[in-house]
Amino acid sequence: MPNIHRPRRGSLAYSPRKRAKSQVPKYQSWPRHEGEPMLQAIAGYKVGMTHVVAVDDHKSSPTEGREIMVPVTIIEVPVMKVAAVRAYVTDTYGKHPLTEAWAENLDAALAKRVTLPKTHDREATLKTIQEAVAAGQVTDIFVLMYTQPAALSGVPKKVPELMETRIDGGSMEDRLNLATSLLGTEVDPLSLFSEGQYVDVTAVTRGKGTEGPVKRWGIQVRKRKHSRGGKKRHIGNLGPWTPHHVRWQVPQMGQMGYQQRTEFNKRILKASTEGAEIVPEGGFLHYGVVRNSYIMIKGSVPGPVKRLVRIRPAIRQGEHEVRAPAVNFVSLESKQG
Repeated sequence: MPNIHRPRRGSLAYSPRKRAKSQVPKYQSWPRHEGEPMLQAIAGYKVGMTHVVAVDDHKSSPTEGREIMVPVTIIEVPVMKVAAVRAYVTDTYGKHPLTEAWAENLDAALAKRVTLPKTHDREATLKTIQEAVAAGQVTDIFVLMYTQPAALSGVPKKVPELMETRIDGGSMEDRLNLATSLLGTEVDPLSLFSEGQYVDVTAVTRGKGTEGPVKRWGIQVRKRKHSRGGKKRHIGNLGPWTPHHVRWQVPQMGQMGYQQRTEFNKRILKASTEGAEIVPEGGFLHYGVVRNSYIMIKGSVPGPVKRLVRIRPAIRQGEHEVRAPAVNFVSLESKQG
């Protein structure tokens, strides 16, 4: 008899596979930054894909020094605003927010996303945070930033998304000073990232609803002799008699897609304020025209068009060297077919 080797199908790393709680991605970890304090994430909206011709500058690549065609994803990144400063403390029960200071004269659209404080002593709250920082109690400084989708013509959304962004670098006093100076102001995403930099891209993937185990887990379609009753796309059995229940590792039908995913070490090939220079004839499919700043990322990005995308500096960059890419041509051919 042959020695049958049949490993399991599909990764269990992301189980249980259920719908994301929010379309706004959340980061549980942040890269360590040495140097001056800076914001560690921005957000934008996925426009679509096109292709460029660039010089391959990867060492030991078979096409090193030659022009190659590269698929890219365009992300429109209008300016974001800082709504509040939040300080975190850590005790025996873990990490939790101490307090937060809100800016004045916030956009009216933000009130449709979150209930804004009606009576808030901003100066007193900032003083409380400063005293906690001086006492060494504060372990992290975050700012609450929100997007401005009303500035985009391709996204039919007016209510902004609100998210936490960490400030790292320097001393805790320096981080608080930066957060205080940014409170209530606009932040240009292009000032935080540069061309050639490696970043991590996070978004909620395209939802596919309920799918069977063949598509969801990649199991084999059963052969004619083994598919009694014509059930070719079912699993052979639900597991052993002992343990006397169906284990969670058994591939079954269920929700597929609409889950938060992070892609590591994506390279920024281009970043500019002139969105018109990369818009193809007739505009991008299901999006239209780019009117704000944009970031061009090599390869694909999770999620459908118009989906919110968050970008942070690469947390696993490793041996990647930051080099200025040479993009010689951007395809402006119509995507209409």
